[in-house]
Amino acid sequence: MNAKLDSGTTTRPVTRETFDEVLVPTYAPAAMVPVRASGLDLWDQNGKHYLDFTSGIAVSSLGHCNPVLVDALTRQINSLWHLGNGYTNEPVLRLALALTEATFADRAFFCNSGAEANEGALKLARKYAHTKFGPHKSRIISCLSSFHGRTLFTVSVGGQPKYTEGFEPLPQEISHIPYNDIEAARAAITDDVCAVIVEPIQGEGGVIPGNPEYLKALREFCDKTGALLVFDEVQSGVGRTGALYAYMDKGVTPDILTTAKALGNGYPIGAMLTTNEIAQHFGVGSHGTTYGGNPLAATVALNVIEMINQPAFLARVKEASEKIMANLRKLTADFPQLFGQVRGSGLLIGLPVAPEFKGRSKDFTKACEALGLMLLIAGPDVVRLAPALIVSDEQIAEADRIMRAAAEGMLNTAPAK
Repeated sequence: MNAKLDSGTTTRPVTRETFDEVLVPTYAPAAMVPVRASGLDLWDQNGKHYLDFTSGIAVSSLGHCNPVLVDALTRQINSLWHLGNGYTNEPVLRLALALTEATFADRAFFCNSGAEANEGALKLARKYAHTKFGPHKSRIISCLSSFHGRTLFTVSVGGQPKYTEGFEPLPQEISHIPYNDIEAARAAITDDVCAVIVEPIQGEGGVIPGNPEYLKALREFCDKTGALLVFDEVQSGVGRTGALYAYMDKGVTPDILTTAKALGNGYPIGAMLTTNEIAQHFGVGSHGTTYGGNPLAATVALNVIEMINQPAFLARVKEASEKIMANLRKLTADFPQLFGQVRGSGLLIGLPVAPEFKGRSKDFTKACEALGLMLLIAGPDVVRLAPALIVSDEQIAEADRIMRAAAEGMLNTAPAK
């Protein structure tokens, strides 16, 4: 270690080209390399400023380097980092109490990511069904265009074949149905189904809100057949839609809820929440994780929950959403050649591109990035906005200005061949 430190590896110059030389090519990151950020402001290696409307894919909901979280994490770093699951710790116990007191759940299981939270939820659902009904009740129902993670199990459950190609043979007893289609759900959810997993608002699939009637129907069908209803709130949870969790505004309570992303504001943590009755089917040794619920992650997450789960904070999320939605509706009206009808919930917003620009959502985000605004896509045909929940009116106005300038630039550029 000392030899490496002495050779200057911790300070040697690196560039975007370094990525192509030493990292596995699973990503195609932007040309610029961020080096510093605060709130929604970010700077790259060249000192150029950007307004960040991605929040790390709906993660840094309290902004980059939030001072409250920095202080809490610093204090915990100087007291206790890690123990292993042979011991518990005070921060994780306080976090579990906070989450169970704020939600339908009685129990929490902590892990490191949304994929792991979903993996745990699906394993628990099968364990529950096998114990209570027998091994015949094992089929899992998911939705087309859904996204539930990148482990082999969760990527198979996700309804996007492009993510499973080349990884066969895939786990079995998984069926996919159209999102928001009640009759398809009625036909699919039969007595052999152990779990139905659904996003209350599809994120990666195009930012498509779930109809309340559809989600209520899923609850009804699960109750009728004894299947468990799992809400994947990895992207929609922790204040993103203007409620602590999206299910709270839908009139539907799941049996299991998964959460991650914003829960740690960038510090890796995931959680699976459920009831006493269901949780008892995960006995000692039946599931686990080395890092899950470590004191550092739990400390950050506890402070995140305490800051976001306040009526005034959540009301402001909805207010900010209305302002952005209004701006985007005007943008669509002014540039109908470029954009379709805006959709979303809270500060998870999708702006589809018009048919003439089909497949070019990334072109628009690149044009915005060149002007100093960071945006996301939700597939090739949808621009996605997921700013930090602390976004100001001034920042909303600045984003609108840049998006309009980028739209003007795209109209003056010949379509890609």
